[in-house]
Amino acid sequence: MYISEPCAACLYDKQKNRLNEESYLREVRKLLDERRETDTAPYMVYRFNLLYEEKFGKGDSYAAIKRTYNDLVLSMEEDVMAKIREASDPLARALAYARVGNYIDFGAMNHVDKDTFLALFQEADLNDRDLPVYESFLKACADAEEFLLIADNCGEIVLDRIFLEILMERFPRLHCTVMVRGSEVLNDATEEDARYAGVDRVASIIQNGTSVAGTIPAMITPEAREAIRKADVILSKGQGNYESLSREGIHIFHAFLCKCDLFTKRYGVPKLTGIFTEEN
Repeated sequence: MYISEPCAACLYDKQKNRLNEESYLREVRKLLDERRETDTAPYMVYRFNLLYEEKFGKGDSYAAIKRTYNDLVLSMEEDVMAKIREASDPLARALAYARVGNYIDFGAMNHVDKDTFLALFQEADLNDRDLPVYESFLKACADAEEFLLIADNCGEIVLDRIFLEILMERFPRLHCTVMVRGSEVLNDATEEDARYAGVDRVASIIQNGTSVAGTIPAMITPEAREAIRKADVILSKGQGNYESLSREGIHIFHAFLCKCDLFTKRYGVPKLTGIFTEEN
């Protein structure tokens, strides 16, 4: 998804909140003004991060935050699984819960609040808008052998693993792969985080080879591109993956929460509404 002027203004403001320093912001503005038509928000944030590191060194570490939210969701696992099991369609609820996990985003959100996150589970089930996409998803999985989940954040990655467990109970012939970031960026999940969450118990894990908070096909490793190419079903999690993978000619399902004005206006929904959509 390409960058509109309101999106560009938001990207600038986030960098200003990060560091209100004249020379840095002048170069951020230059990068935005000279962006290509096809550049996406995750790519521009990647450029900003390179600029920041060049001028000031590494940014803040999210290691403690990632561990905190992974541990929080791991501590909830027994209760989460019980609520999934009691649903009339456990897979639909597992998918909805995995989508709730997308709230834990220290890039798109100005503030991540534990109580807000926990409250989102109360009304997390798929809504009427989701159901036609869900039916298409089930049909695709029934005919599939290779399933690829493109992960987003820590904490969320635990719910992704639980979703995959339920998915494989329903479609036992699926071979599942989870794609994570190639190196640290914000609170996005890396291979270390995925293993900590137990993903390796249910799926193969591959890195995409970049520190972009998204998945840009031209920048990821040949192995990651091949995983996308050979997957029969792809589930992309989060706004950043949506922004970088849409318009790439890939048949893909996207699950995320609308966390900024661009997405709430695009879908005509309140903030933190869950979206499940299919792109052919």
